[in-house]
Amino acid sequence: MTVGCPPSMTDTTELVVPRSIPMILPIKFRNLLAYLRPDGPLLLLTFSVLLSSFPASSPMIGAEILVAAAADLALAGPALGDAFHRVSGDTVRYAFGGSGALARQIESGAPFDLYLSANERFVRDLAGRNRVIPESVFVYALGRLGLWSKSGKYQAVSDLGQPGVRYLALPNPALAPYGVAAREFLETQKIWAAIEPKIVYGENVLQAMQFAESGNADAVITAWSLVKTRGGVLLPEGGHRPVRQTGAVVRTARQPAAAGRFLKFLGGAEGRGVLESFGFAAAVRGN
Repeated sequence: MTVGCPPSMTDTTELVVPRSIPMILPIKFRNLLAYLRPDGPLLLLTFSVLLSSFPASSPMIGAEILVAAAADLALAGPALGDAFHRVSGDTVRYAFGGSGALARQIESGAPFDLYLSANERFVRDLAGRNRVIPESVFVYALGRLGLWSKSGKYQAVSDLGQPGVRYLALPNPALAPYGVAAREFLETQKIWAAIEPKIVYGENVLQAMQFAESGNADAVITAWSLVKTRGGVLLPEGGHRPVRQTGAVVRTARQPAAAGRFLKFLGGAEGRGVLESFGFAAAVRGN
């Protein structure tokens, strides 16, 4: 399926593209949804808090880190960055994309400080090749699946067999952890065979969401974090293997200490609170 480019971006969010990562595709800022090809460029979003909010007598001036973040963090990212800045003075910049695409960028030497993946295996594989620091690998949250339709007509997976559902968007299981989880869930519900002919694949959770938002698909199963505040339906967690959100400090990080602080923040009370407000579940203690 071919979907047209989203409307031009607004001036509400700064777009930063380092020279080492050329920009090719546009991004739709209205809902923080973007087209990101798995082997393509990474769009960098800067979310900063004005230092003027701190007393002039004791300014908090910290480091700036560049985080390769799974696309399911696109909405939570700004809130996490703001909260972390308030307690540390550090600034967080994000490159959102598919977990596999980001892993390949890190493998190729992209200048990231921290990798936040929706797939634990990608992080463990990079650790085994010394591309991320093995001792820093940390499961900081669990992702959930959500069902969403622009019309609001489809509130359960049993509705997806209705004639009105011509196309169902999913993240591609070959590329996206949430696509694997979505397929496992539909197989558990014993409706995969009936629904499979209707499926159109996005290259990540954001593109799958864009298909449904644009009307090119009638419904989407994607990351709960993208549809929680938009009338989505949370799907039961028992029908698929856990989506283990895992992070690690990149071996070639320019700001390894600040990257480690942010990863620790994600596992702390305040970071967990922000993540849970966007629909992520707490990781099992001990991971």
